[in-house]
Amino acid sequence: MPGMGGPARRRATYDDLLAAPPHCIAELVDGELSVQPRPAGPHGVAASGLGIDLGGPFQRGRGGPGGWVFHDEPELHLGADVLVPDLAAWRAERAPSMKTAHFTLAPDWVCEVLSPRTGSWDRKQKANVYARAGVRWLWLLDPALELLETFELVEGRWSRLDAWTGDDRARIPPFDAVELELTPLWVREGA
Repeated sequence: MPGMGGPARRRATYDDLLAAPPHCIAELVDGELSVQPRPAGPHGVAASGLGIDLGGPFQRGRGGPGGWVFHDEPELHLGADVLVPDLAAWRAERAPSMKTAHFTLAPDWVCEVLSPRTGSWDRKQKANVYARAGVRWLWLLDPALELLETFELVEGRWSRLDAWTGDDRARIPPFDAVELELTPLWVREGA
């Protein structure tokens, strides 16, 4: 019979997010709370390496055009949703104050580093929120597969630009002014 599926689930709130253990990353999407442990080594190496590679030329203007502000694991309050992407960047002319604890202005670019635990959450729930909020570019970086997939928001939907793997080198929007080398992003045994 309709309505007999059991008790309705309570929508999670920001207070639920704040009650998460401090060693975890907590996010809130469409009233659903996700609490995950801090990422493992390959995840951190990939995120840090990408931030280093992009930050020099695009934030500091060293060997590149500058004009961007990057942030590692910012807390984004996008409507009722609270997300913590691995990396985010705003064009400098529209960047919010970096002196706040969280940001309500959607970034121009987001990168999620995928793990077996978070991959489907990043690809579905978080990607949908980023699209609703108007994030222009989404990169999905998978260290286990040595794969970088890139997307651009077109008419409110993600359009896949391309994918790169292993030892590829590429110029990838919105950071195509500088060639990105993927090899340093991967943790390889014996290397």
